[in-house]
Amino acid sequence: MTKPNGRTNSLAASIQLLIALLLLAGSLYGKNKKPDEPPFQYEAGTEDLAKGCAGRLEVLKVGFTFKCPGGSFSLPFSGVSLMEFRPDISAQVLAMKPAWKVPPEPARVRENKYFTIVCNDQGKLRVVVFRVSEDDMRPYFAEIELQSGKSVKEYRSYDEF
Repeated sequence: MTKPNGRTNSLAASIQLLIALLLLAGSLYGKNKKPDEPPFQYEAGTEDLAKGCAGRLEVLKVGFTFKCPGGSFSLPFSGVSLMEFRPDISAQVLAMKPAWKVPPEPARVRENKYFTIVCNDQGKLRVVVFRVSEDDMRPYFAEIELQSGKSVKEYRSYDEF
C-alpha cells in the first residue's frame, strides 16, 4: 500500500521542477528579445531609410506600410510582383539591379530571416528587404495572402529537413 504523503510529495516535487524549468526557459527567451522590440528591421532597399531601422510592418487592405523611427513608406499590393521569405536575397532580385539606397550585404543565414518585397509603383522599381525572425513572420503569411491575393514564396534550407 502506497502512502498518500509519498505520492503527494512526489507530485509536488514534479510540479515544482516543471515550474522552475518554465521560468528558466522564459528568462532565457527574455534575454534575447525585448517584449516591445519591433520585429522588422530594414536591411536593404530602394527606400530612404537607415539600415537596421527597426519598426512595424502593417498589412492593410491596399498595401504594406512600414514605420520606424527613421521614417515610413507604403507599397501598394497592385504593384507587388514578388514576395520572398528566405535565408538570403535571391539571385532573381539581385539581377533586377534596382537603384539601391541601402545596398544588400549578401549573407546566408541558417534559417529564414529575410522578407523581400518587389514592387513596380507607377513605373518605378521598389525593393525592400527586412530582417525578421521566422516566429515573427509566421502570422503575416495568412494576412498577406488574404489582403493581397498573392503568396509569399518561402524557402527553407536543406539543413532543416
